[in-house]
Amino acid sequence: MKFISYNLNGIRSAVSKGLLQWLAQCNADVVCFQELKAQPPQIDAEAFRALGYRHCYWHSAEKKGYSGTAVLSKTKPASVTFGLGIPEYDCEGRLVCADFGGLLLLNSYFPSGTTGGVRQEFKMRYLEDFLALAGKLVRQSAPILVTGDFNICHKPIDINSPERHAGVSGFLPEEREWMDRFEATGFADTFRIFSDAPRQYTWWSFRSGARERNMGWRIDYFWCSAALKPRITSAEIYPDAIHSDHCPVACEVAGI
Repeated sequence: MKFISYNLNGIRSAVSKGLLQWLAQCNADVVCFQELKAQPPQIDAEAFRALGYRHCYWHSAEKKGYSGTAVLSKTKPASVTFGLGIPEYDCEGRLVCADFGGLLLLNSYFPSGTTGGVRQEFKMRYLEDFLALAGKLVRQSAPILVTGDFNICHKPIDINSPERHAGVSGFLPEEREWMDRFEATGFADTFRIFSDAPRQYTWWSFRSGARERNMGWRIDYFWCSAALKPRITSAEIYPDAIHSDHCPVACEVAGI
């Protein structure tokens, strides 16, 4: 079963740049989106159903043109839930969970703290509450796949010029320490199971030709629980897909 995760920075913009044609070529079983920036009536769901994604679950933010997540699947999940059950997060459409029987998928758009102050505090609260949920699920020994835009580079290898970003949101010591704790809960970074190569990024600033110079950040991930790790058969980054300031990441799982 092939999973794709993609921060679109606006689903309507990404579609105008050829997203649907790219999805048709990659032929994933399940697609996870973050940062929809659209309400369901503004999304051409029929265009995705025409690609085989007959089961589409949209979790838009209440604020128009902001945030939002979605899971699109060719097979119907056993169940789908939205949010953490905490209104201050759930009004921003930050989490969709889909149970595929032998696998529980969590697709999250983690908050950005780049404006500092209140939003950085919001980000840190979300991280702790998400970790509580993930830890609870791991203790149940469930096969779990966590994906999304984490808005955090875990290690120096995951960011260009790490020495210049030590005090920048997305690479703060407390954010990276949270990633360490998330990993210690029992999750593995699927991409790093297969590759220890440097300069593998998933987001680039629009400024200063960052993408052309590959001055990026790896902030989009698939993480798997220990119960699922033996079934992970591949994990990839697709930097040549250009429909957003992010690029898609992929993970394949056997036995579903």
